[in-house]
Amino acid sequence: MELTWWGPIAGVVALGYAAILSLGVSRRERGTPEMVAISDAIHEGAMAFLNREYRAIAIFVLVMFIVLATGITPGISWRTALAFVIGAACSVSAGFFGMQIATRANARTARAAQSGLSEAIRVAFPGGAVMGMTVVGLGLLGVGILYWIYRDPGEVIGFSLGASSVALFARVGGGIYTKAADVGADLVGKVEAGIPEDDPRNPAVIADAVGDNVGDVAGMGADLFESYVGSVIAGLAIGLATRGSQGAVLALLLAAAGIFSSILGTFFVGAGVARDPQAALRRGTFASAILMAIASYILVRFFFGDVRVFWATFLGLLAGIVIGLTAEYYTSGRVVQWLADQARTGPATVIIGGTAVGMLSTLAPLVVLALASLFAFRLADFYGIAVAAIGMLSITGMTVSVDAYGPIADNAAGIAEMAHLGSETRRVADSLDAAGNTTAAIAKGFAIGSAALTALALFFFYRQAARLETINVMDPEVITGLFMGGIIPFMFAAMAMRAVGRTAHIMVEEVRRQFREVPGLLEGRAKPDYASCVGIATQGALKEMVLPGLSAVIIPILVGLTLGRESVGGLLAGAIVTGVPLALYLANAGGAWDNAKKFIEEGNLGGKGSDAHKASVIGDTVGDPFKDTAGPALNILIKLMTVVSLVFAPLFR
Repeated sequence: MELTWWGPIAGVVALGYAAILSLGVSRRERGTPEMVAISDAIHEGAMAFLNREYRAIAIFVLVMFIVLATGITPGISWRTALAFVIGAACSVSAGFFGMQIATRANARTARAAQSGLSEAIRVAFPGGAVMGMTVVGLGLLGVGILYWIYRDPGEVIGFSLGASSVALFARVGGGIYTKAADVGADLVGKVEAGIPEDDPRNPAVIADAVGDNVGDVAGMGADLFESYVGSVIAGLAIGLATRGSQGAVLALLLAAAGIFSSILGTFFVGAGVARDPQAALRRGTFASAILMAIASYILVRFFFGDVRVFWATFLGLLAGIVIGLTAEYYTSGRVVQWLADQARTGPATVIIGGTAVGMLSTLAPLVVLALASLFAFRLADFYGIAVAAIGMLSITGMTVSVDAYGPIADNAAGIAEMAHLGSETRRVADSLDAAGNTTAAIAKGFAIGSAALTALALFFFYRQAARLETINVMDPEVITGLFMGGIIPFMFAAMAMRAVGRTAHIMVEEVRRQFREVPGLLEGRAKPDYASCVGIATQGALKEMVLPGLSAVIIPILVGLTLGRESVGGLLAGAIVTGVPLALYLANAGGAWDNAKKFIEEGNLGGKGSDAHKASVIGDTVGDPFKDTAGPALNILIKLMTVVSLVFAPLFR
């Protein structure tokens, strides 16, 4: 059997495992009729938004397919256009199936929480793992089959363009939805009305629960799907150009090894009695990484022969773990306790402290990325950079599984509150939710770090596609591109946060109106109109996602057509250099503010309702669009700009 087939085979195995996990979750008990009704409302709201979002994305995909396939763009084949559509379809499918299970696992997790923490993890984690395995399964299956048919990574790159396009719209749209709902629920419910989080009297509570899924399940899944396929395609292209067919095949084999390592790693999460959810999830991640390191050594040693390639792969894998642990450090433990203490003197000091934490958190990841890139290059030239990116993203199946677990746990905690399941069940659900907050911060750091390494590998691929020997930073055209690229992440982040602000403003006014005008709502004698808040979040997200999404596609093409391919090289370099630290700052500052609030809500520094708590809620609200909209979307922006430049490079003068 041809070794190339191991990529698609591993993809099929991952999808089969996802189906088995899905059946296991579906067989679990859903709980009381009230729990089922709440879960169904969340499921219907999430899927309705996803369907409307995907219909909007389909228009963009159709237009791009026509542009790519009809000869309007000379030098781009119809095969690239077909790969583009397949990549978009695979990304959409991963989000759809992952969301189906995630929104069905929440009530089942709440029901399992009535039997203890260990039982609850056995539902929540497999529910998230369906998304993780679907992402890597569809990704490697699609890339592997297209490469087997085309044998030209320059045409397979269309698959990455389709995945990146869906990812940006899904991340921005989902981020706007979730944070507009969250801001409305927190500012009016918790601060003004003084009612608990997830209280059924809050009109925005269902929209908030829906937002957790569309932002952190479908959005994060699409994000890492496109990083994953981008790294594999870059490995194929650079491997083929520098090491021949053997180098390309090794890229597929390494990705396949990562899938098998991730599948085996999931069994370590459930090993023994899981009293500490965070430790259980970390154990699974570390097990996957160790298994991947062993598998990659065997593959390189016996198939490729050059052990330096293994060390380059290992550096990427190690860098991903270090970046994730750095994000964990700055969003938990003593750092968060210090930030919570700042809340005792009001919201201003909380915001100042969180800003400082976020800025400081960029130092270690950037140093690690720089060193990993440098040594990977010295070990195996540009191919070393490519396999380092594959190494970092090889355990994406486990990373997405752990991240998608978070919204399921969060929803389960909300259902436990709304269905009045009692303090013990709520305590178990809150433990799951707290672990989910930390794992989400780790996953965001990992996603941003992987974006940097993937974009760097694709950047070298762009240099080859644009027929550039070097990109000289002393060239005025390159300098022009550098400055333009450097400012784009700031412009994009501002657009995303203003979009959240505009939609949140409408949400806040609607929640206030219902509290003011619905008789008996705060006393629990009347039910709020949840549908109106879901509608506001949906409309706002779909409207506001268009401009940021289109800008990432249009800007590189305009620069290439007007200023030339050297300026595009500078544009991409500038966007990487400023976009990565900005994304880390936004993600980690937001995560620190969120966990500082939760630390106070656990009963510290006065607990819920205290002045410190109110200050921390304001800090958390400021951080919401930081960590869940602007920050995560920046890593997709960087990669999408790079892939667009790659595909349209034949047009640039």
